[in-house]
Amino acid sequence: MKVSGNIIDVVNRKIFKGSVCIENGLVKSIIAEETEESQFILPGFIDAHIHIESSMVVPYEFARVALTHGTVATISDPHEIANVMGVAGVKYMIDNAQNAKLKFHFGAPSCVPATNFETAGAVIDSQAVADLLAMEDIHYLSEMMNYPGVLQGDDEVMKKIAAAKKAGKPIDGHAPGLRGADAEQYIAAGISTDHECFTLDEALDKLKHDMKIIIREGSAAKNFDALHPLIKSHPDMLMFCSDDKHPDDLMVGHINQLVKRSVDLGYDLFDVLHIACVHPVRHYNMNVGLLQPGDPADFIIIDSIESFRVLKTYIDGEKVAEKGESVLAGTSHPIINNFTISAKHPADFQVANLQNPVACIEAIDGELITEKAMVSLPKINGILQPYPEKDILKIAVINRYRESKIAMGFIRNFGIKNGAIASTVAHDSHNIIVVGTDDESMCRAANILIRNKGGLSVVKGDQESSIALPIAGLMSDLSCAEIGEKYARLDLLVKEMGCRLTAPFMTLSFMALLVIPNIKISDLGLFDASGFRFIYQV
Repeated sequence: MKVSGNIIDVVNRKIFKGSVCIENGLVKSIIAEETEESQFILPGFIDAHIHIESSMVVPYEFARVALTHGTVATISDPHEIANVMGVAGVKYMIDNAQNAKLKFHFGAPSCVPATNFETAGAVIDSQAVADLLAMEDIHYLSEMMNYPGVLQGDDEVMKKIAAAKKAGKPIDGHAPGLRGADAEQYIAAGISTDHECFTLDEALDKLKHDMKIIIREGSAAKNFDALHPLIKSHPDMLMFCSDDKHPDDLMVGHINQLVKRSVDLGYDLFDVLHIACVHPVRHYNMNVGLLQPGDPADFIIIDSIESFRVLKTYIDGEKVAEKGESVLAGTSHPIINNFTISAKHPADFQVANLQNPVACIEAIDGELITEKAMVSLPKINGILQPYPEKDILKIAVINRYRESKIAMGFIRNFGIKNGAIASTVAHDSHNIIVVGTDDESMCRAANILIRNKGGLSVVKGDQESSIALPIAGLMSDLSCAEIGEKYARLDLLVKEMGCRLTAPFMTLSFMALLVIPNIKISDLGLFDASGFRFIYQV
């Protein structure tokens, strides 16, 4: 097979007219020759850090869409399903991806559970991590979120890092806000990347110690605007990622969007394409071609270097997507889950034993971090109440793995005027998380998810809407198009309730993410994520 056009030789930083000759799934040769084809041929794009579960569909369904955007491979952390299902969840993702064409590169989750301050569905200890790293289908040690454990030399943490080094596989980082000597110590332990930088100064501080920075632009955390100057100053030390990509966003675009934005800002085309295509392959030793003779024939065809509209995607010489359609046919997917609790009652959502002023979470649109505020709230019969008129709502986390008392708190900046929203996509342990204006609405929203064994729900007066996510309470067995449409409708409904957040459900999911500052909530209580201690417990 021969494909002709303008060849973008990213590795050698040149563009020329010619043809790519493909044989047995490999690039046999690249010939410089005149051709009438005006299209451009280049290596495919790579998401250097993503949780496929965030798309709410399984890897196969994710691939059906991502391939159309020119994504040929991912560095995929199965951390979310692992926290629900353990090693069985990791193996589920690997098995589901087998026929997806897209080259998924899964990691061994390093933090299951992510902390000891929440209840997860499983434990993956250092021996289990070592066993995973011995598998050919596991390519790296996933993000080491327990940076205090690294700094303190925690035995289990250090054994996991040692296992990755012994296996000769890279170690991903996760250390938001870590600076100075602590960052230097963390990096010196062997941790090679960080996708959590949200300021340019933080990224520059980590770059001083030769840590690779992955510029993240996801559905909730959007750091491209803050970090894109690094494309000019440190192009050899960067990669692109989405981290978390909701289904409606995935339908619109993927890493191709970051490439176009970067080129539109005037950054060097070859620098940008090295970041999007080359650096992940070399850093993670991926089995992905870079459009060089002898490489796997993984490449894309675009219409121009101005629009970057993807026309075709090839994996191992096979055309897998063309004009927005993938070759992957729809299919069914097996269901696995870990969900055992019974229905709740409105009285379970009362906030007892707290006095004014009380600590309140302040959500920040587009960020994983939060701020802490001390607020005074009205009382009824001595019990603190939400204050929707001042945008102070209740937040609850319900243990989905066993019957327990509900953890309650207060949150600001969701803007909901009446009703509640709930989700079992609640990083990292994926218990049920609910935000609402009153106990009855919150209880109804939670019970929808309990009946569905996971998903997203909205209660607005008499109206109830939901998406069922029966696979570990994280993913649907439907297509991305179906879930994307359902999710978009649910998102719109929440915004009609007064929510001002760009991605309400994504932001909600991170309110239980204890490893990100400053104040979060788990099923065990309100948590100071900066000091790694409870403010109060259930």
